[in-house]
Amino acid sequence: MYRSVIITVAGMSSRFNKDTKKDVLKCLFFESMPSKSLLSIQVQKVYSLVDEIVVVGGYRYEDLEWFVQQHIKDPGNKIKLVFNEHFHDYGSGYSLLKGIEAVSEKAAGITFIEGDLFFDTGSIVRIIESSKDVISVNNEPILSSKAVALYFDADSYPHYIYDTNHSYLEIHEPFTAIYNSGQIWKFMDPGRVRETCRSLTSKQKQGTNLEIIQKYFGTCKSSQLDIVKIGSWFNCNTVADYQQAIKAIDI
Repeated sequence: MYRSVIITVAGMSSRFNKDTKKDVLKCLFFESMPSKSLLSIQVQKVYSLVDEIVVVGGYRYEDLEWFVQQHIKDPGNKIKLVFNEHFHDYGSGYSLLKGIEAVSEKAAGITFIEGDLFFDTGSIVRIIESSKDVISVNNEPILSSKAVALYFDADSYPHYIYDTNHSYLEIHEPFTAIYNSGQIWKFMDPGRVRETCRSLTSKQKQGTNLEIIQKYFGTCKSSQLDIVKIGSWFNCNTVADYQQAIKAIDI
């Protein structure tokens, strides 16, 4: 089975750069050595499990190209860099769209990882090797300032909510379960996710990656999904988040 991974790192890292001496691409930041950067660790964890790794960049794209060439080992020529020309004026969904467009036609499963995450090795192995569509969750508190919340409605269909202003979250219907999203997903039907992307309106293409996520997974009941709880999980919005994660995650 041909397995693909998409990692999106196009964002402008505005919150992260409040804590740095000069502006950086968050996924390339490190304090001791390049191998301790977010991108290096993510690639290391998935490299032996997949056949291709599509990295979608935008902000400081030249830095990304240079870093991958100089510091990330790619003996199998698995890494493919893709440029998102709308990194500054569209939401995160366009990066996922560009990644899906770049994935090989041979792909039989596509795992999508947001580029600002640390996670344990066992969890990503389970996600990539699952034979089902995968939604990931974690045990972090659900805070409107940082969480992507996932809930299942009365009929067991999933819904995602996220406030781009980081102020508050609202659910306007009965629900059976609620989680903090692990922000890693697996699409087991590449044809269907490509069709999902083709069906997006112009406005949806400019939105967050949840436009694609919701349209694809929203038709699946919880019993049809593999819901993977990530054991160790950190979302690195700030340098302090990075420092906490680097001490805790198995690298």
